[in-house]
Amino acid sequence: MANTAQARKRARQATKLNAHNSSLRSTLRTAIKSTRKAITAGDKAHAAEVFRAATSTIDRIADKKIIHKNKAARHKSRLAAALKALSA
Repeated sequence: MANTAQARKRARQATKLNAHNSSLRSTLRTAIKSTRKAITAGDKAHAAEVFRAATSTIDRIADKKIIHKNKAARHKSRLAAALKALSA
């Protein structure tokens, strides 16, 4: 347990920050999952729309350093490839 007032405050802050970051990671996973679901459904127009929204979400979360920028790029690339394969 934290012994000083400063350490107790840092523990409180860490708990709040962890909850916020967990929420953002959940949003990221939901965006990716919804895009995958739209691509699987086969509706190209809807899938493209969901992909644009997911791309925005992925970039926003990567900018906040919740995930690494390369991981964000990898997710976007794989979703774009899946979307492109849908139209082919």
